[in-house]
Amino acid sequence: MSARGNTDHLVVNESRLRVRYAETDRMGIVYHSNHFIWFEVGRVELLRQLGFSYRDMEENDGCRIAVIDARCRYKAPALYDDEIIVRTHLEYVRESLIQFGYELLRVSDGELLAEGDTTHIVVDSQMKKVVIPEKYLMAFRAAMGK
Repeated sequence: MSARGNTDHLVVNESRLRVRYAETDRMGIVYHSNHFIWFEVGRVELLRQLGFSYRDMEENDGCRIAVIDARCRYKAPALYDDEIIVRTHLEYVRESLIQFGYELLRVSDGELLAEGDTTHIVVDSQMKKVVIPEKYLMAFRAAMGK
């Protein structure tokens, strides 16, 4: 994944958020686990950008995307009241597997704060692996230019 201005991905969602005081540690730096919450914000908004919601997937089609791997590489600290861009794109999609990529950037100076990815397996309500419904697979592939 390349930082800033990534043109390798056809569809990229950019969500903005502001660091809340409760998200910082005693040193005034965003506590590391909050980055994964921000990744989720970006992931959910990317799905909306593609024309559906995670709720649609659950309620209408009985499928869920369970996290099986999550990684974050921290580059610079985020601080209280920083405005952050969460940049999210699809890395790859297979019949039962989806990987999202993320970049966290500070709005004021464009600095790359972190980058990461999450890998998800598609499951039903009993947590059994299933094939992702074709309408979502087509939307994901189109977002990747495939």
